[in-house]
Amino acid sequence: MTTRQPLTYRTGEDRFNYRVAAVIMRDSHVLVCREEDDPYVLLPGGRVEMHEPSPVALRRELNEELRCDGQVEAHLFTAEDFFHRDGERFHEIGVYYSVMLTGTFPFAAGETVFETVDEGKVLRFTWLRNDPAVLAAANLLPVWLPQRLNDLPARPEHLISSEIQAEARERAG
Repeated sequence: MTTRQPLTYRTGEDRFNYRVAAVIMRDSHVLVCREEDDPYVLLPGGRVEMHEPSPVALRRELNEELRCDGQVEAHLFTAEDFFHRDGERFHEIGVYYSVMLTGTFPFAAGETVFETVDEGKVLRFTWLRNDPAVLAAANLLPVWLPQRLNDLPARPEHLISSEIQAEARERAG
């Protein structure tokens, strides 16, 4: 058995992540995940591992976190995000795919429908209405995502988002 090598590393106060995420929709709702008591939610997914194609990584993460399989469909976005979190500056490459869950997965609008522990942390999955205001109020990250989920692209898009540069412009402002 080979050692798992998630593509994340730290240098001082900087961290690099290679993340993959699933856009899972049902009845005008999108599935989001909150880890422990974080003040934000993310799309289901996780870190890609060394020598692992991103669709394979996404299927693995969904199986680990949701205990179900997902059919990876369209590649929606590749995003370069630069942000601060928990005292670190992040440079994150994220690949976002639309996914159709196979089998049964619970659905109840606005409620936590599934809870699990992954890497020692409690994950809670909730279906939120796919409305930019609702998703922004839940603090869905990255910051560009609530608006973009409302109008998914026909072809993959490459996005660059820097909260760090925006903060620097505001300070210089």
